[in-house]
Amino acid sequence: MYEYPLLWEWLGFAVRWLHVITAIAWIGSSFYFIALDLGLVQRPGLPEGAHGEEWQVHGGGFYHIQKYLVAPERLPEQLTWFKWESYMTWLSGFALLCVVYYAGAELYLIDINVLDVSAPVAIAISVASIVLGWIVYDLLCKSPIGQNTTGLMLVLFAVLVAMAWGYTQVFTGRAALLHLGAFTATIMSANVAMIIIPNQKVVVADLKAGRTPHPKYGRIAKQRSLHNNYLTLPVIFLMLSNHYPLAFATEYNWLIASLVFLMGVTIRHWFNTVHARKGKPHWTWAATFALFMAVVWLSSLPNSEDEVIEEARLAPVHQRFIDNVHFEDVSNTVLGRCSMCHADEPFWEGIGHAPKNVKLETEADIARHARDIYLQAGRSHAMPPGNITYVEPEERRLIVAWYESAVAGNTGQ
Repeated sequence: MYEYPLLWEWLGFAVRWLHVITAIAWIGSSFYFIALDLGLVQRPGLPEGAHGEEWQVHGGGFYHIQKYLVAPERLPEQLTWFKWESYMTWLSGFALLCVVYYAGAELYLIDINVLDVSAPVAIAISVASIVLGWIVYDLLCKSPIGQNTTGLMLVLFAVLVAMAWGYTQVFTGRAALLHLGAFTATIMSANVAMIIIPNQKVVVADLKAGRTPHPKYGRIAKQRSLHNNYLTLPVIFLMLSNHYPLAFATEYNWLIASLVFLMGVTIRHWFNTVHARKGKPHWTWAATFALFMAVVWLSSLPNSEDEVIEEARLAPVHQRFIDNVHFEDVSNTVLGRCSMCHADEPFWEGIGHAPKNVKLETEADIARHARDIYLQAGRSHAMPPGNITYVEPEERRLIVAWYESAVAGNTGQ
């Protein structure tokens, strides 16, 4: 990651793009079928076994859709399965987790003020928590609690709150919220791969064998689909949160994440009710606004005083940036051109918090963010925005020389 920063940056961009594409496909199809299911109407003359139908118009054509709760008497020759959108979203998301957080564990995953562990240990905790999340969720759904939809949702919310708090006790704030999103998204994708699709395959196999499929398979799949419906919007928020320090870099980030799950419920309840033609519950928007204002208030509360990270505890890969002959000049550039915004208390007008919570006030700060400085202010002119602090071309060249010589193992001394 440090040796080939341009390659890693483009790899991360490519995987992120793939993840966004597949997520759009999955969320789009999911939202469409939820709306379709809720909007079905029962009319006289429907074929035997049909639960309801709906007429839709789109793209200059009309569509006549019918739903069977179990299955029609005869299967068509062509049957479209909606599964690869979910699978590829999870696979690309996990790949992105590997590229950004596992390969860059020392910078993005580990905060020694939170938990001082090695990169392999942090990665092991990450993977184990994601796998364990699905196991616990699946067992809850199959337990007696799972027979009560409301009770199950309350228990699941309690689990998510506990995980939100737990992740903040292990990882950086940025990684904590991202992992909560990965934890939840894994449950959603596993619902498709482990429950919904297998149940549908059982029904198809029964029909082909001339047996009558048991309705329990459709009922179980629908429950998991309902969970996915209410979890989608919070997952999107959590995946975007790493760009907003007010969400991930505050003392109450775990509580903010918990409230976001409630906002996901209130927003989806509005759409689900409207799609089912059961009215327009405007109170959901009032509740969402109140929850959002609570999030804003929590983000404004002052953090407890952070512990100071000792210079001696820097990883060797970071220490060599300080030992480099160019470090003093680069440090002067960063402190003079960047630290007015990237600070605990920014003094640039209109900047209330360090952008993306990147602080560049000490030697340790600069060393830990060497790769970002190289990419953002050396190899590109992304920082400062509009070159508002007038970084000179020679200063940018020096940043490039500093980073590349340090990565090559040359101190220049």
